[in-house]
Amino acid sequence: MTASTAPAGRGPTGKGSPRQSQVDPLAPLRTPDDPPWDVYLTGTVFLDIIFTGLDSAPVRGTESWARGMGSSPGGVANMATALARLGLRTSLAAAFGDDHYGDYCWDALEHGEGIDLSPSRTVPGWHSPVTVSMAYEGERTMVSHGHEPPPGEAAPECPPRARAAVASLAPGVSAPWIAQAASKGTRVFGDVGWDDTGVWDLAGLPDLRHCEAFLPNAEEAMRYTGADCPRAAAHALTEYVPLAVVTLGADGAYAVDRRTGETAEVPAIAVEALDPTGAGDVFVAGFVAGTLADWPLADRLAFAGLTAALSVQEFGGSLSAPGWSEIAAWWRKVQSVEGQSAAALERYGFLADLVSEELVRPWPLRRAVPTIGFRRSA
Repeated sequence: MTASTAPAGRGPTGKGSPRQSQVDPLAPLRTPDDPPWDVYLTGTVFLDIIFTGLDSAPVRGTESWARGMGSSPGGVANMATALARLGLRTSLAAAFGDDHYGDYCWDALEHGEGIDLSPSRTVPGWHSPVTVSMAYEGERTMVSHGHEPPPGEAAPECPPRARAAVASLAPGVSAPWIAQAASKGTRVFGDVGWDDTGVWDLAGLPDLRHCEAFLPNAEEAMRYTGADCPRAAAHALTEYVPLAVVTLGADGAYAVDRRTGETAEVPAIAVEALDPTGAGDVFVAGFVAGTLADWPLADRLAFAGLTAALSVQEFGGSLSAPGWSEIAAWWRKVQSVEGQSAAALERYGFLADLVSEELVRPWPLRRAVPTIGFRRSA
Protein backbone atom coordinates (compact mmCIF):
# COMPACT_ATOMS: atom_id res chain seq x y z
CA MET A 1 0.00 0.00 0.00
CA THR A 2 1.13 3.55 -0.61
CA ALA A 3 0.56 6.67 1.43
CA SER A 4 -0.57 10.09 0.39
CA THR A 5 -0.56 13.54 1.99
CA ALA A 6 -3.39 16.09 2.04
CA PRO A 7 -5.99 13.72 0.47
CA ALA A 8 -9.29 14.87 -0.88
CA GLY A 9 -11.06 16.82 1.83
CA ARG A 10 -7.86 17.12 3.86
CA GLY A 11 -6.16 20.31 2.79
CA PRO A 12 -2.66 21.58 3.50
CA THR A 13 -1.94 22.49 7.09
CA GLY A 14 -0.72 25.82 8.39
CA LYS A 15 0.92 26.62 11.70
CA GLY A 16 -2.17 26.22 13.80
CA SER A 17 -5.36 28.14 14.25
CA PRO A 18 -5.05 31.26 16.43
CA ARG A 19 -8.39 30.51 18.04
CA GLN A 20 -6.98 27.40 19.67
CA SER A 21 -5.39 29.37 22.48
CA GLN A 22 -5.95 32.79 23.94
CA VAL A 23 -2.64 32.57 25.80
CA ASP A 24 0.80 31.91 24.37
CA PRO A 25 2.90 30.63 27.30
CA LEU A 26 6.07 30.96 25.24
CA ALA A 27 5.47 34.54 24.05
CA PRO A 28 8.30 36.07 26.16
CA LEU A 29 10.76 33.55 24.76
CA ARG A 30 9.93 33.58 21.05
CA THR A 31 12.49 34.87 18.54
CA PRO A 32 12.65 34.96 14.73
CA ASP A 33 15.17 32.09 14.80
CA ASP A 34 12.85 29.68 16.62
CA PRO A 35 12.07 26.24 15.17
CA PRO A 36 8.76 26.22 13.27
CA TRP A 37 7.16 23.95 15.88
CA ASP A 38 7.06 23.94 19.65
CA VAL A 39 6.37 20.21 19.93
CA TYR A 40 6.62 17.28 17.53
CA LEU A 41 5.17 13.85 18.17
CA THR A 42 4.30 10.70 16.32
CA GLY A 43 2.21 7.63 17.04
CA THR A 44 -1.08 5.92 16.33
CA VAL A 45 -4.38 7.80 16.09
CA PHE A 46 -7.39 5.77 17.24
CA LEU A 47 -11.06 6.54 17.04
CA ASP A 48 -12.14 6.40 20.69
CA ILE A 49 -15.69 5.44 21.63
CA ILE A 50 -16.22 6.11 25.33
CA PHE A 51 -19.04 4.81 27.54
CA THR A 52 -19.54 6.52 30.90
CA GLY A 53 -22.08 6.32 33.69
CA LEU A 54 -21.66 2.56 34.11
CA ASP A 55 -22.46 1.36 37.62
CA SER A 56 -19.82 -1.36 37.44
CA ALA A 57 -17.65 -3.31 35.06
CA PRO A 58 -19.53 -5.28 32.41
CA VAL A 59 -20.49 -8.75 33.63
CA ARG A 60 -20.00 -11.76 31.41
CA GLY A 61 -23.21 -12.92 29.79
CA THR A 62 -25.14 -9.72 30.54
CA GLU A 63 -25.92 -6.47 28.75
CA SER A 64 -24.93 -3.17 30.35
CA TRP A 65 -26.40 0.23 29.51
CA ALA A 66 -24.26 3.35 29.82
CA ARG A 67 -25.79 6.70 30.77
CA GLY A 68 -23.30 8.60 28.60
CA MET A 69 -21.32 8.09 25.40
CA GLY A 70 -18.81 10.09 23.40
CA SER A 71 -16.58 9.72 20.35
CA SER A 72 -13.28 11.50 19.73
CA PRO A 73 -9.81 11.03 18.24
CA GLY A 74 -7.63 9.02 20.61
CA GLY A 75 -4.19 7.51 20.96
CA VAL A 76 -1.48 10.05 20.17
CA ALA A 77 -4.26 12.54 19.38
CA ASN A 78 -4.80 12.91 23.14
CA MET A 79 -1.35 14.40 23.60
CA ALA A 80 -1.41 16.45 20.41
CA THR A 81 -4.73 18.08 21.27
CA ALA A 82 -3.72 18.83 24.85
CA LEU A 83 -0.53 20.54 23.64
CA ALA A 84 -2.33 22.59 21.00
CA ARG A 85 -5.02 23.75 23.43
CA LEU A 86 -2.31 25.08 25.72
CA GLY A 87 -1.03 27.34 22.94
CA LEU A 88 1.90 25.23 21.70
CA ARG A 89 2.51 24.96 17.97
CA THR A 90 2.11 21.24 17.53
CA SER A 91 3.12 18.97 14.64
CA LEU A 92 1.94 15.37 14.41
CA ALA A 93 3.13 12.53 12.19
CA ALA A 94 0.65 9.66 12.06
CA ALA A 95 -1.00 7.23 9.67
CA PHE A 96 -4.71 7.84 9.11
CA GLY A 97 -7.21 5.29 7.89
CA ASP A 98 -8.78 5.69 4.47
CA ASP A 99 -12.30 5.63 5.92
CA HIS A 100 -14.90 7.88 7.57
CA TYR A 101 -13.25 7.45 10.95
CA GLY A 102 -9.96 8.64 9.46
CA ASP A 103 -11.69 11.62 7.84
CA TYR A 104 -13.29 12.56 11.16
CA CYS A 105 -10.04 12.30 13.12
CA TRP A 106 -8.08 14.28 10.51
CA ASP A 107 -10.67 17.05 10.43
CA ALA A 108 -10.96 17.21 14.23
CA LEU A 109 -7.18 17.56 14.64
CA GLU A 110 -6.31 19.79 11.70
CA HIS A 111 -9.29 22.12 11.40
CA GLY A 112 -10.70 21.73 14.91
CA GLU A 113 -7.44 22.03 16.85
CA GLY A 114 -5.01 23.70 14.45
CA ILE A 115 -2.51 20.81 14.63
CA ASP A 116 0.01 20.57 11.78
CA LEU A 117 -0.55 17.27 9.95
CA SER A 118 1.83 17.87 7.05
CA PRO A 119 4.07 14.98 8.23
CA SER A 120 1.01 12.68 8.45
CA ARG A 121 -0.21 10.25 5.82
CA THR A 122 -3.45 8.67 4.67
CA VAL A 123 -2.98 4.98 3.82
CA PRO A 124 -5.36 3.76 1.08
CA GLY A 125 -7.25 0.63 2.05
CA TRP A 126 -6.15 0.76 5.70
CA HIS A 127 -8.91 1.12 8.29
CA SER A 128 -8.66 3.29 11.38
CA PRO A 129 -7.82 1.59 14.70
CA VAL A 130 -10.69 1.77 17.19
CA THR A 131 -10.79 1.70 20.99
CA VAL A 132 -13.92 1.26 23.08
CA SER A 133 -13.38 2.61 26.60
CA MET A 134 -15.72 1.96 29.51
CA ALA A 135 -15.41 4.30 32.52
CA TYR A 136 -16.75 3.30 35.93
CA GLU A 137 -15.81 3.91 39.58
CA GLY A 138 -12.95 6.18 38.56
CA GLU A 139 -11.37 3.40 36.47
CA ARG A 140 -11.60 2.36 32.85
CA THR A 141 -11.55 -0.82 30.78
CA MET A 142 -10.60 -0.70 27.11
CA VAL A 143 -11.00 -2.97 24.11
CA SER A 144 -9.09 -2.07 20.93
CA HIS A 145 -8.88 -3.34 17.38
CA GLY A 146 -6.54 -2.35 14.59
CA HIS A 147 -3.71 -3.42 12.32
CA GLU A 148 -0.21 -1.99 12.04
CA PRO A 149 0.14 0.38 9.08
CA PRO A 150 2.68 -0.62 6.44
CA PRO A 151 6.27 0.05 7.56
CA GLY A 152 7.34 3.65 7.14
CA GLU A 153 3.83 5.01 6.72
CA ALA A 154 3.40 6.49 10.18
CA ALA A 155 6.26 8.97 10.35
CA PRO A 156 8.82 10.70 8.12
CA GLU A 157 12.41 9.51 8.32
CA CYS A 158 13.60 12.93 9.46
CA PRO A 159 11.50 14.81 12.06
CA PRO A 160 10.93 18.56 11.64
CA ARG A 161 12.78 21.04 13.84
CA ALA A 162 10.95 21.61 17.11
CA ARG A 163 11.67 22.93 20.59
CA ALA A 164 10.49 19.65 22.11
CA ALA A 165 9.23 16.19 21.25
CA VAL A 166 7.21 13.69 23.23
CA ALA A 167 8.36 10.11 22.71
CA SER A 168 6.56 6.96 23.79
CA LEU A 169 9.32 4.59 24.90
CA ALA A 170 8.86 0.83 24.57
CA PRO A 171 11.04 -2.00 25.91
CA GLY A 172 13.50 -3.30 23.35
CA VAL A 173 12.45 -0.76 20.72
CA SER A 174 14.60 2.06 19.37
CA ALA A 175 13.02 4.76 17.20
CA PRO A 176 15.68 6.45 15.02
CA TRP A 177 13.74 9.73 14.90
CA ILE A 178 14.31 10.27 18.64
CA ALA A 179 18.11 10.36 18.31
CA GLN A 180 17.78 12.56 15.22
CA ALA A 181 15.53 15.02 17.03
CA ALA A 182 17.83 15.17 20.06
CA SER A 183 20.86 15.77 17.83
CA LYS A 184 19.12 18.88 16.44
CA GLY A 185 18.62 20.31 19.93
CA THR A 186 15.04 19.11 20.43
CA ARG A 187 14.25 18.48 24.09
CA VAL A 188 12.79 14.98 24.30
CA PHE A 189 10.22 14.08 26.98
CA GLY A 190 9.90 10.33 27.43
CA ASP A 191 6.61 8.69 28.30
CA VAL A 192 6.26 4.96 28.92
CA GLY A 193 3.60 2.30 29.24
CA TRP A 194 3.32 -0.96 31.12
CA ASP A 195 6.12 -3.44 30.40
CA ASP A 196 4.21 -6.54 29.28
CA THR A 197 7.48 -8.50 29.14
CA GLY A 198 7.80 -8.23 32.93
CA VAL A 199 11.54 -7.50 32.65
CA TRP A 200 11.42 -3.86 33.80
CA ASP A 201 14.99 -3.09 32.76
CA LEU A 202 15.91 0.55 32.09
CA ALA A 203 18.69 -0.69 29.82
CA GLY A 204 15.89 -2.06 27.66
CA LEU A 205 14.73 1.52 26.94
CA PRO A 206 17.56 2.48 24.54
CA ASP A 207 16.12 5.88 23.68
CA LEU A 208 15.98 7.00 27.31
CA ARG A 209 19.55 8.32 26.95
CA HIS A 210 18.26 10.89 24.44
CA CYS A 211 15.57 12.19 26.83
CA GLU A 212 15.72 15.31 28.98
CA ALA A 213 12.79 14.12 31.10
CA PHE A 214 11.14 10.80 31.92
CA LEU A 215 7.55 10.70 33.21
CA PRO A 216 6.43 7.26 34.47
CA ASN A 217 3.71 6.63 37.03
CA ALA A 218 4.57 5.46 40.54
CA GLU A 219 4.21 1.73 39.88
CA GLU A 220 6.27 1.89 36.69
CA ALA A 221 8.98 3.96 38.38
CA MET A 222 9.30 1.52 41.30
CA ARG A 223 9.39 -1.52 39.06
CA TYR A 224 12.06 -0.01 36.81
CA THR A 225 14.29 1.01 39.71
CA GLY A 226 13.51 -1.60 42.37
CA ALA A 227 12.84 1.22 44.85
CA ASP A 228 10.27 0.66 47.59
CA CYS A 229 8.65 4.10 47.27
CA PRO A 230 7.96 6.37 44.29
CA ARG A 231 10.02 9.28 45.64
CA ALA A 232 13.10 7.09 46.00
CA ALA A 233 12.39 5.78 42.52
CA ALA A 234 12.40 9.33 41.12
CA HIS A 235 15.84 9.97 42.61
CA ALA A 236 17.12 6.66 41.22
CA LEU A 237 15.86 7.54 37.74
CA THR A 238 18.03 10.66 37.65
CA GLU A 239 21.01 8.35 37.14
CA TYR A 240 19.58 7.75 33.66
CA VAL A 241 17.86 11.01 32.75
CA PRO A 242 18.32 14.62 33.96
CA LEU A 243 14.72 15.15 35.05
CA ALA A 244 12.45 12.50 36.57
CA VAL A 245 8.74 13.13 37.12
CA VAL A 246 6.70 10.45 38.87
CA THR A 247 2.91 10.72 38.99
CA LEU A 248 1.38 9.55 42.27
CA GLY A 249 -2.27 9.21 41.29
CA ALA A 250 -4.53 10.77 43.92
CA ASP A 251 -1.44 11.99 45.79
CA GLY A 252 -0.24 14.27 42.98
CA ALA A 253 3.28 14.15 41.53
CA TYR A 254 6.92 14.28 42.57
CA ALA A 255 9.90 15.48 40.49
CA VAL A 256 13.68 15.61 40.78
CA ASP A 257 15.99 17.69 38.59
CA ARG A 258 19.52 16.28 38.69
CA ARG A 259 21.04 19.36 37.07
CA THR A 260 19.89 21.78 39.77
CA GLY A 261 19.34 19.40 42.68
CA GLU A 262 15.79 20.73 42.93
CA THR A 263 12.89 18.57 44.06
CA ALA A 264 9.18 19.37 44.08
CA GLU A 265 5.98 17.68 45.16
CA VAL A 266 2.47 18.96 44.49
CA PRO A 267 -0.74 17.29 45.72
CA ALA A 268 -3.51 16.36 43.31
CA ILE A 269 -6.67 18.42 42.94
CA ALA A 270 -9.72 16.49 44.13
CA VAL A 271 -12.41 16.36 41.44
CA GLU A 272 -15.33 14.13 40.54
CA ALA A 273 -14.05 12.19 37.52
CA LEU A 274 -16.41 11.54 34.62
CA ASP A 275 -13.84 9.86 32.36
CA PRO A 276 -10.13 9.39 33.15
CA THR A 277 -9.22 8.56 29.54
CA GLY A 278 -6.17 10.55 28.43
CA ALA A 279 -5.52 12.25 31.78
CA GLY A 280 -1.92 11.06 31.77
CA ASP A 281 -1.35 12.57 28.33
CA VAL A 282 -2.83 15.88 29.47
CA PHE A 283 -0.52 15.85 32.49
CA VAL A 284 2.52 15.39 30.25
CA ALA A 285 1.32 18.17 27.93
CA GLY A 286 0.94 20.57 30.85
CA PHE A 287 4.40 19.71 32.13
CA VAL A 288 5.95 20.17 28.67
CA ALA A 289 4.26 23.58 28.32
CA GLY A 290 5.57 24.74 31.69
CA THR A 291 9.06 23.43 30.98
CA LEU A 292 9.30 25.17 27.61
CA ALA A 293 8.04 28.35 29.28
CA ASP A 294 10.89 28.01 31.82
CA TRP A 295 8.63 27.95 34.88
CA PRO A 296 9.86 26.74 38.29
CA LEU A 297 9.60 22.98 38.77
CA ALA A 298 6.79 23.16 41.35
CA ASP A 299 4.72 25.42 39.06
CA ARG A 300 5.13 22.93 36.23
CA LEU A 301 3.89 20.09 38.43
CA ALA A 302 0.95 22.15 39.70
CA PHE A 303 -0.05 23.20 36.18
CA ALA A 304 0.22 19.66 34.83
CA GLY A 305 -1.92 18.35 37.67
CA LEU A 306 -4.51 21.06 37.15
CA THR A 307 -4.88 20.39 33.43
CA ALA A 308 -5.23 16.66 34.09
CA ALA A 309 -7.85 17.29 36.79
CA LEU A 310 -9.89 19.49 34.47
CA SER A 311 -9.71 16.90 31.68
CA VAL A 312 -11.31 14.05 33.64
CA GLN A 313 -14.50 16.08 34.05
CA GLU A 314 -15.28 15.78 30.32
CA PHE A 315 -15.88 12.90 27.90
CA GLY A 316 -13.06 11.48 25.83
CA GLY A 317 -9.30 11.59 25.80
CA SER A 318 -8.38 14.26 23.29
CA LEU A 319 -11.44 16.51 23.30
CA SER A 320 -11.59 16.61 27.09
CA ALA A 321 -8.29 18.52 27.26
CA PRO A 322 -8.75 22.01 28.73
CA GLY A 323 -7.87 25.25 27.01
CA TRP A 324 -6.91 28.53 28.65
CA SER A 325 -10.54 29.58 28.96
CA GLU A 326 -11.29 26.60 31.20
CA ILE A 327 -8.12 27.21 33.19
CA ALA A 328 -9.07 30.86 33.70
CA ALA A 329 -12.61 29.90 34.74
CA TRP A 330 -11.23 27.45 37.31
CA TRP A 331 -8.83 30.05 38.70
CA ARG A 332 -11.62 32.60 39.13
CA LYS A 333 -13.99 30.08 40.69
CA VAL A 334 -11.49 28.58 43.14
CA GLN A 335 -10.64 32.02 44.53
CA SER A 336 -14.28 32.61 45.39
CA VAL A 337 -14.72 29.40 47.41
CA GLU A 338 -15.48 30.29 51.01
CA GLY A 339 -12.83 29.07 53.44
CA GLN A 340 -10.35 28.31 50.67
CA SER A 341 -6.86 27.57 51.97
CA ALA A 342 -4.53 30.52 51.45
CA ALA A 343 -1.61 28.13 50.98
CA ALA A 344 -3.50 26.23 48.29
CA LEU A 345 -4.32 29.44 46.45
CA GLU A 346 -0.71 30.57 46.67
CA ARG A 347 0.41 27.33 45.02
CA TYR A 348 -1.49 28.36 41.87
CA GLY A 349 -0.79 32.06 42.14
CA PHE A 350 1.39 31.95 39.03
CA LEU A 351 -1.82 31.68 36.99
CA ALA A 352 -2.68 35.28 37.83
CA ASP A 353 0.02 36.48 35.45
CA LEU A 354 -1.18 34.21 32.65
CA VAL A 355 -4.96 34.47 32.61
CA SER A 356 -7.22 37.50 32.64
CA GLU A 357 -10.89 38.22 33.25
CA GLU A 358 -11.61 38.44 29.53
CA LEU A 359 -10.65 34.78 29.10
CA VAL A 360 -13.53 33.65 31.29
CA ARG A 361 -16.19 33.32 28.64
CA PRO A 362 -17.73 30.52 26.56
CA TRP A 363 -15.22 29.14 24.09
CA PRO A 364 -16.21 26.81 21.24
CA LEU A 365 -13.95 23.88 22.10
CA ARG A 366 -14.95 20.65 20.43
CA ARG A 367 -16.14 18.02 22.85
CA ALA A 368 -16.72 14.31 22.37
CA VAL A 369 -20.09 13.61 20.75
CA PRO A 370 -22.31 10.49 20.88
CA THR A 371 -22.04 9.95 17.13
CA ILE A 372 -20.18 11.26 14.08
CA GLY A 373 -21.27 12.06 10.56
CA PHE A 374 -24.63 13.75 11.03
CA ARG A 375 -25.88 15.12 7.74
CA ARG A 376 -25.78 18.89 7.64
CA SER A 377 -29.10 20.56 6.97
CA ALA A 378 -29.31 22.66 3.84
